[in-house]
Amino acid sequence: MSRVLVSELKNKLGEEVSLQGWVHNRRQLGGIGFLILRDKSGIVQCVFEKTEIPLHESCVEVVGKVVGAKKAPGGLELHAHSLNIISEATQPAPIEIPKEDWHANPDTLLEYRHVSLRGVKAQATMKVQAELVKGFRSFLNNQGFTEIFTPKLVAASAEGGANLFEVDYYGKRAYLAQSPQLYKQIMVGVLERVFEVAPVYRAELSHTSRHLSEYLSLDVEMGFIDSDSDVMDLEEALLKSMMRQVAEVCQHEISLFDTSLPNIDVTFPRIPLMEARALIKEKYDYETGGKDLDPEAERLISRWAKEEHDSDFVFVTHYPQAARPFYTYPIENGLTRGLDLIFRGVEITSGGQRVHQHDMLVEELEKRKMDPEAFSGYLEVFKHGMPPHGGFAIGAERITALLLGISNVRFARAFPRDGSRLQP
Repeated sequence: MSRVLVSELKNKLGEEVSLQGWVHNRRQLGGIGFLILRDKSGIVQCVFEKTEIPLHESCVEVVGKVVGAKKAPGGLELHAHSLNIISEATQPAPIEIPKEDWHANPDTLLEYRHVSLRGVKAQATMKVQAELVKGFRSFLNNQGFTEIFTPKLVAASAEGGANLFEVDYYGKRAYLAQSPQLYKQIMVGVLERVFEVAPVYRAELSHTSRHLSEYLSLDVEMGFIDSDSDVMDLEEALLKSMMRQVAEVCQHEISLFDTSLPNIDVTFPRIPLMEARALIKEKYDYETGGKDLDPEAERLISRWAKEEHDSDFVFVTHYPQAARPFYTYPIENGLTRGLDLIFRGVEITSGGQRVHQHDMLVEELEKRKMDPEAFSGYLEVFKHGMPPHGGFAIGAERITALLLGISNVRFARAFPRDGSRLQP
């Protein structure tokens, strides 16, 4: 008898089937045993008579008849007559997965991530993220983009800064890449429209709920643009397509969370940074300092976008030069064509139009008192004719967490890495 998935049982009423999965939960009531079996597609209740059920997380095969049962999960259950232990758990699970919720001690859940990932919500999170990435690739492929694969061991960072992981590279100093920025710009000069799905590394000692030392970056770069408006137009269409992908494929997974999909029938509002600051001050009596929007200001500008435009997304544009890398295209009044995209109160994208002329890049470096010689490897490509171009990067874990209402981004990555975690 071939294996049937839990999700297929609704089409098997009255039939005898074989299920294979894990003991999600179990209980005994008199001589009746109840086994909640879990596979990759869901859970189902299996009812036994006079059968000893093995420990939670044992891997088992159950054979029985599918019947309707209003009080059972999914409205049906398996009246089982055969239990075969494929691989028995040798000790109790360190986490009771059926009782797990997002308010459990996060360190415990992360320490035993090899087990906590088996939870229904954790499974659903990984499936939603996979569909977001699938939607990302599918849309860009259909728009004439080419997927590229760039080095993660680099000699220096195009962004500068000290947040680099240093590694020994055959006796030389090398670093884990913070971003594929240089390489995706080089590839614009080859293929014009490119994207990459790959991990990036930030040696930040930020122990916040929104930072990771390693995360999956969804990078896009496109050539022959007129301005940063082209970049925003593309990203808006891309994200709407990604959300449609999740809506079509992950209805069950979304239903497990206290969340809803964003409204994608509206245009994402766009507001210059200085106007955003003034609006937040006037409307919400909150004043943000520094070169950027602080977390509370991001939350408030998202609140405005939702209240005034019914949008969960808002572009903040025209960042000052002091708040952007040297390669961001400068405009009048010390501003740039740099932008952020904020989703449900948190920035998920940084991007904009890049400088494509060699002499202007040198000028920008010197203006910031940075040595052009230190960026000679980056500058070299711009001696050979680059088109006007721009792009952005989306953090896959961050957008997943915000979409599902997960408060800590670590739980939107299978095996998170931060300033204190290198296992499992």
